[in-house]
Amino acid sequence: MSNYSQNIWFNGEVIPFNEARIHILSHVIHYGTGVFEGIKCYNTPNGPAVFKLKEHMVRLHQSAENYKMSIPFSVEELCYGTIELIRSNSLNNCYLRPVAYYGYDTLGVHPKNCPVEVAIGTLDWGAYVGKEALSKGAKVTISPWKKYQSESFPASTKSSGTYLNSLLAVQDAKSKGFDEALLLNLDDTVAEGSGQNFFLIKNGIFHTNDKDANILMGITRETVLQLINDLGMEYKISNITKDDLFNADEAFFTGSASEVTPIRKIDEHTFSNGKAGKLTLKIQELYYNIVRGKEPKYESWLTYVN
Repeated sequence: MSNYSQNIWFNGEVIPFNEARIHILSHVIHYGTGVFEGIKCYNTPNGPAVFKLKEHMVRLHQSAENYKMSIPFSVEELCYGTIELIRSNSLNNCYLRPVAYYGYDTLGVHPKNCPVEVAIGTLDWGAYVGKEALSKGAKVTISPWKKYQSESFPASTKSSGTYLNSLLAVQDAKSKGFDEALLLNLDDTVAEGSGQNFFLIKNGIFHTNDKDANILMGITRETVLQLINDLGMEYKISNITKDDLFNADEAFFTGSASEVTPIRKIDEHTFSNGKAGKLTLKIQELYYNIVRGKEPKYESWLTYVN
């Protein structure tokens, strides 16, 4: 438990960690009826700051609406609760996990009058894919599991139950000695990682896909697209084929937990001579400086705790 903090924000109150409990017959346990976010707080020269806090809480509400789940706290209340929680835990750096879910009323698939409960937790997660991967690049395998399609679930929604798809993919990858998995769609175009968006670089141009590829429209993905533009570089958005993948010069993942993680290898194909790519590291460095409050131009993306 050492990476968790002493308090949790639970249904509007900051309470001790061990008191944040739900009933074993809660709807979410049986059917995965929850939505969540991953957010990071970083230490900056002006104290701890949360990166794109409001954008994440807006998306939490949007995810809930896709499942007709009404969150009983506004975006502003959730943002305030987040800051209150970080202060109560005396943290400078942390990963934040807001979650909204159906609690206990019925065990029928239809949630009927199940209450919507909301919690925010903090933990010290470190480098999601692995510390070495951030500097040297991750080893990735194409998953035998396909990405679920938008016709089956709203793919742009960050919902608890759908992550069973990601769990299968990353378990398979780890069992084979890889750091992460890359999921393909039914037509063998690239979707995303188990919890990350995917980019490749060819001849200095960045390429990524969009909602047509059944991906989560990531907040870090959107950030990176703006940074590419701000640096005077070019990007293109379209479906990515296996041929595109194996002809690329560089590749990387993006995500709130993964940040900007270079990829040095996908199965037997090696990028950048087996190293993190130079353009990838350029984006990564700018991103790290922004989230740590070292780029005044982007300070509006930070919500300071103090």
